Amino acid sequence: MRFRCENGTILSQKVFWVRLFIHSSFEVEGSMKNSLPILFALGTAICWGLYGPTIANARSPERLWSPFKPYVGIGLAYIVWAFVGGLIVMWMKGDSFSFSGKHSAAGIWGFAAGTLGALGALSLTAAMISFVGKPKPQLVMPIVFGGAVTVSAIVSFLLYKGETKTSPWLWVGIAGMAVCIVLVAYNTPHGHPPKKPGAESSATTSVEDSTAVPAEPSG
Repeated sequence: MRFRCENGTILSQKVFWVRLFIHSSFEVEGSMKNSLPILFALGTAICWGLYGPTIANARSPERLWSPFKPYVGIGLAYIVWAFVGGLIVMWMKGDSFSFSGKHSAAGIWGFAAGTLGALGALSLTAAMISFVGKPKPQLVMPIVFGGAVTVSAIVSFLLYKGETKTSPWLWVGIAGMAVCIVLVAYNTPHGHPPKKPGAESSATTSVEDSTAVPAEPSG
């Protein structure tokens, strides 16, 4: 059995299936490359979404430390995963370890982005620890992510204002984002606030008094 291609070339069955397999492999590889940014973005959303509930556990109910103490742990994590891990992966990828000349943009803008990330982590840590009572990540995280999307959109609008025409749907989306922040923050399930120690002890005392056996009169 022979097959005729679109350009009129006649191929044997074996050659036809080999070419079809190679063509399909390139298409799959291309689609995987196109989906990688989406997968990495989802990974970022998962990690940052868990950031708030995780850092809420670093709070001391007795206020034994300031927000800067867990912030040191955050910085240590950056050193381990970003600095040391980044150098290891650079070595595996065969990157140059130079950050000067043509490579200076990687260091300068990477440090600028890291500074913004560190300041954002400090602000988020302070937001979680400065709550009176139990931390409320269900309130903070929608503001963080909804606000981040809005800020990114506004920065892009200012950078490319003279090059492209901005759709009015951008402002509709920003307004809708504000509504979504309120809806998500208001309707996210959260636990009941912890009972005050004084109320718990008084309740225990009243139960003990009610169950106490009256003493028999003497004589």
